[in-house]
Amino acid sequence: MENKIEKNFERWYNNANIDPKLKNELEKMDEKAKADAFYTNIEFGTAGMRGVLGAGTNKINIHTIRKANAGFAEYIASHGDEACRRGVAIGYDNRHMSKEFAMDSAKVLATYNIQSYVFESLRPTPELSFAVRTLNCFGGIMITASHNPKEYNGYKLYDERGCQLVPSLASQVIDRVNAIEDELSIEANPTPDQEKLIHMIGEEIDKKYIDAVLSIQLNKDVNKDIKIVFSPEHGTANIPVRTLYDLAGYDCIPVLEQCDPDPDFSNTKTPNPEEAGAYELALEYAKKNDADIILVCDPDADRMGVGVKQGEEYVVLTGNQSGAILIEYIFSQLKKQNKMPSNAVMFNTVVTGDLGEKIADSYHVATEKTLTGFKFIGEKVAKYEINHDKEYVFGYEESYGSLISPFVRDKDAQQACLMLAEAAAYYKQEGKTLIDILNELYEKLGYYDESQVSITLAGQEGAMKIKQIISSLRENRLEEIALKKVIGWEDYGTLEYFKDGKLAKLEGFTPSDVLKYYLEDGSWIAVRPSGTEPKCKIYFCVKGENLQDSKDKATMYHAAMKEITA
Repeated sequence: MENKIEKNFERWYNNANIDPKLKNELEKMDEKAKADAFYTNIEFGTAGMRGVLGAGTNKINIHTIRKANAGFAEYIASHGDEACRRGVAIGYDNRHMSKEFAMDSAKVLATYNIQSYVFESLRPTPELSFAVRTLNCFGGIMITASHNPKEYNGYKLYDERGCQLVPSLASQVIDRVNAIEDELSIEANPTPDQEKLIHMIGEEIDKKYIDAVLSIQLNKDVNKDIKIVFSPEHGTANIPVRTLYDLAGYDCIPVLEQCDPDPDFSNTKTPNPEEAGAYELALEYAKKNDADIILVCDPDADRMGVGVKQGEEYVVLTGNQSGAILIEYIFSQLKKQNKMPSNAVMFNTVVTGDLGEKIADSYHVATEKTLTGFKFIGEKVAKYEINHDKEYVFGYEESYGSLISPFVRDKDAQQACLMLAEAAAYYKQEGKTLIDILNELYEKLGYYDESQVSITLAGQEGAMKIKQIISSLRENRLEEIALKKVIGWEDYGTLEYFKDGKLAKLEGFTPSDVLKYYLEDGSWIAVRPSGTEPKCKIYFCVKGENLQDSKDKATMYHAAMKEITA
């Protein structure tokens, strides 16, 4: 291993093509930094690439991005001249090097005679999906690390449907990327004729996208007497969300300190709406302005977090809770307006809590589960669009992402922000808050405490520890958790499940490292490694006799799983 690290380091250090900033970084590396940068190649997985910016084969930099682009270009070229002519839409967020990586991506594609359509400035991830579909491109590239810390950047790929590549397609790109031995040999020097294949896009797509989002409103004439505090967390949602609120007639109070596209996220503790630090400044604004709701988006504007005023306090919702409120509002309005399809279907994932499905059941809407990752929901939408046997009405994940209308094929925080504002305004007319609605749902359908805990394990040692946790759980099947009997389990890695004393095959899924345990009290717990961060994630859906009981049980299960995975 040491020999491999040194060899890779020397190959980079002595290469004339190396970016000068990266060369400077190489010169300052100690042995530990060198090992972390060169012990492996950064993984190009089914979700693309995400990692820390810096020099080395295990980092995100211009050379590892070029390697990904060369693999994607070869994949496109293998589909013929028409695929190259249709080309690729390229978007990017506010992060360090995002614009540079986007423009360089277009140049690498041009050397393969592939057209590209690059946004002139930062845009939300869902708008990139929309652009792929609107421009009839063969694929898309989004430069983003979503909600990760400022040190990160990433690279996501989209197919011609505007959906992130599913494993069967991603594997074809991955094979081509992995076959490239020397990332430093890839150049981004198109000829003058090839330069003409690069097109800049902007306002014309923005207008169509904004119009499409506005079209999702269910009650345009609702009394909009609500105050919304909104933060884009320094990311891409700032202009589109504020434009939508302005056009729809909502009173939006932006968190001004978090509106500039700052790659260092200087005025927020974290740009991740799953974490309390993302709401601190917005909460100050809300208290000062007596706001009804707080909405925050992650940097690439595909996920939305929600805070709600209840009495004198503000309560921050989980992704499961905000998803449940959207489901209740949308489905109740579709039913009221006689617009609910008879073959309606909702999608969520195997780690999404149960409350949303219970609401769907109450409206006679079928729920279908997918693996984690919105690409699987996008794939299902495309399938039903072709064979017309079911009609999409909603899709969401517990991780704060949802899609209301499938004119894009990824999570869309712009749609979520508009619909959540409408729901809050509608229920305020009835003298209710969103928390009141949530409590009504609990009383009617059952009390759930739905949460997620992450164990962060960084670096080479961390990656090994995460693998060890999962393999240990797989080899030693849990029979009880916190003295509650495990009555069934699902292993999405081996595609097996155990129920009613029988072992059977899990159908309709590709293998994925997820383990899910069903407990005798109606609760379940799932464990999986994150596909985008150095974390092992544990998901809890805990059912209780009342809210306090479900909370107490959740605390008990959290402690038990902490011990089991230690």
